[in-house]
This record gives sequence, C-alpha cells and structure tokens, in this order.
Amino acid sequence: MADADELLRVWSSFAPPEGETWSSARPGPPLDAVAARLSSVPRPFLDDEVSIVALSGDIAGVACASAAYADDVRVRRGAAIGLWLLASEELVEPFDPPLAGPWALRAVDALALRVAPVVDPLDWLADDERREEAARTFLLWAGFLPAGEDRETARALWQARDSLRRSSALAEAYAAYEHREEIARRLAEARAKEAAARYSSE
Repeated sequence: MADADELLRVWSSFAPPEGETWSSARPGPPLDAVAARLSSVPRPFLDDEVSIVALSGDIAGVACASAAYADDVRVRRGAAIGLWLLASEELVEPFDPPLAGPWALRAVDALALRVAPVVDPLDWLADDERREEAARTFLLWAGFLPAGEDRETARALWQARDSLRRSSALAEAYAAYEHREEIARRLAEARAKEAAARYSSE
C-alpha cells in the first residue's frame, strides 16, 4: 500500500492548479443529489476483485489514471465510488446537468488519489460530513459548483470539509508538490515559447 504522501504527489503531478479549477467551474447538479447517489453505491462496485481498469473502460471507455494505483485498496474503492457516480447516470437517472464530460475521469481520480488516501472511502458511505466532502470534491474536479452555490460559497464550504487541509503535515506536503508542479508547468511553457520564437525567426 502506497503512503498517502506518495498518492498525493501522483495526484498533484497531473491535476491542474486548484485555483484554475475553481475559476473554470460552472453551475452543476445539486450537492444533495450527488451525495445521495454516492451513498447508494452498489456492493459489486466495492468488490476488491473487480478491476478498476475494466470498470473504468466499461463506464468511460478508457481507464482512469488512478487505475495504475488500484492495488492500494483506498485508491481502488475511491475510484470505484467515483465510477459509480458516472455509471449511475445511465443506471439510475442523469444528474442535471450530467456529470459526464471532459473532466469526469479527473473527478474520479480526485476521489481516488486526493481524498481516499486521507479518508477511508467507506467513511464516505457512513458519515454525512465525509460524504459531503467526497461529493464536493467530485463536483469540483468534474468542473462544477453545487447547484445554488456561488464560487466563493462553494469554495469555503469545500475547504471547511477538506480532510487534507485538516492534516497539516499532508497539507504542507501537498502544497509543496503543487508548487513544484506549477513551476515545472511554467518552465515548460517558457521553453515552448522560446522554441517557437527561435523557429519562427529562422
């Protein structure tokens, strides 16, 4: 089992900056509807024998990034619960607006790699506050604000429930990873611009 620190490092290596995610979020489904659906995950989704690669392929057509770390039971369960939210739109009824979209698997990975290492996914099913945290996290990384909440309210409520922020050691490590990834992104952009400028002047 990977330690939480390592899984958070993996998440920060491909997740866009949090601020960027908030600024692009648009009105989404009601939080209560997502939380209720999350609490009704069918038992087969939680079966440790079910392959996340196969499950993700069946639901989304491709494997989620967290599938590579699904040998960790927390990651496997977190991804499975996120995939249930996507599958439930066909099996139960669609959310309004639907969760399926370009960032749907990123939301699955957020549950699996950002939340699950800090809070056992089974707690999302049993504890109202942890379930709300998972639902808010999923919506955010899927590109949505909970229906009826403006950006500032949604952000404040999410941060108040964010278990990662409550663990100071993990929060510091995660902030450091995010900072390094942001520097790497900026350097890559600068190199690309420099190369383009050189190419266009030749």
